Amino acid sequence: MEKNLPLELDREILIQLAPEQLVEIIVFQASVPIKLNSRILELEQEIGKLKASRDLDSKTSSKPPSGDILKKSEKKPESSDGESQAPKRKPGGQPGHPGKTRKGFGRVDRWEILRPECCCCCGTGFFKDKIKIETQQVAQLVERPIEIVEYQRHTCVCEHCGNVQASDWSPELVPGQDIGVRLQAFLGWINNYGHLSYEKQQELLWELGQIEIGVGTLVTTNERIDVAVNKSVSSLKNWIQQTQPNIHCDETPWVVKGVKEWLWIFAQTNFALFHAADTRSRAELETILGLNYSGVLSSDDYSVYNGYDVKTQQKCLAHLRRHFKKLIQLPGLNNQKIGEKFVKLIDEAFKNYSLFQQNQNISEWFAWAWEFKLKVKSSLDKWIAFAFLRSQ
Repeated sequence: MEKNLPLELDREILIQLAPEQLVEIIVFQASVPIKLNSRILELEQEIGKLKASRDLDSKTSSKPPSGDILKKSEKKPESSDGESQAPKRKPGGQPGHPGKTRKGFGRVDRWEILRPECCCCCGTGFFKDKIKIETQQVAQLVERPIEIVEYQRHTCVCEHCGNVQASDWSPELVPGQDIGVRLQAFLGWINNYGHLSYEKQQELLWELGQIEIGVGTLVTTNERIDVAVNKSVSSLKNWIQQTQPNIHCDETPWVVKGVKEWLWIFAQTNFALFHAADTRSRAELETILGLNYSGVLSSDDYSVYNGYDVKTQQKCLAHLRRHFKKLIQLPGLNNQKIGEKFVKLIDEAFKNYSLFQQNQNISEWFAWAWEFKLKVKSSLDKWIAFAFLRSQ
């Protein structure tokens, strides 16, 4: 007999049993459906959670947007009548949006005068005086964006004392290196920020300047840049720990030669410090901010940040919104009501912060924030009290 399953009863055997034994069988048989119903309820709740997790995407969880494409249908979804009639937003500048490029570039490097050479009617020339001038500024690639410069350093003899002296090298070069300072900085940018491979960098240098640079030279150049900026990076770390009242922090997987590593970022309006690490542990956080931080740390709800010794923590509202969106989909008493309430509050916060970014009215912002804080506290108190009563 399997555990918690009803007994297979035989009429002849039951006739021979004593009344006490029959009572025990009846009690056991009555308890089995109760246990099975309880187990069925647990499994239904588990299935509901698994279904909700299966349907999560970047909008309802912390999953990256790159994973959403795996769940998209290969067929174009049929739109309802209302959606088909609504005008779709076109890419680029929207009506009323202040343009940037059409205002010009703030400088002119070269002027080119365009005059008609001969009259298209009679073939003769024109007066020197013009009656109209039309202008248009365009950004162009020059014929050779990369030039080859030969610096000739002269050594001379002083007319007065006979001292033999050589000129200093130009600050635009590093003695003994084939690539100038500005071009090295450009290569460092496209390599580390633009993620352009060394082979693609070779192609780009050939297209821009018809020059051949070996991969070994590009690798060495990147290593030199790393050494050159290391002191500034160390100074930035110390500056962050000692002077910054608030910092935003996050981390993301970073594949290096097929091995998953982690790229951390510590940022604020005026700076962004990246930290490449082997792990996602608390040790990496402490490497940058120290064992404790006396400011406000803004982050998601990853466990590394929770419990870190800091003055105050601000959790990312976008992440919290995803969690409440997930809560709406989970089975359970009042999950939908709680999720919808706090999603509405977070949306209100986003809307008012966007409004503050536009008008910069600090007094209006503080007045709203004070009322909003009371709303959040009231909602928290309500549902915490309800959960307490349910547990009694």
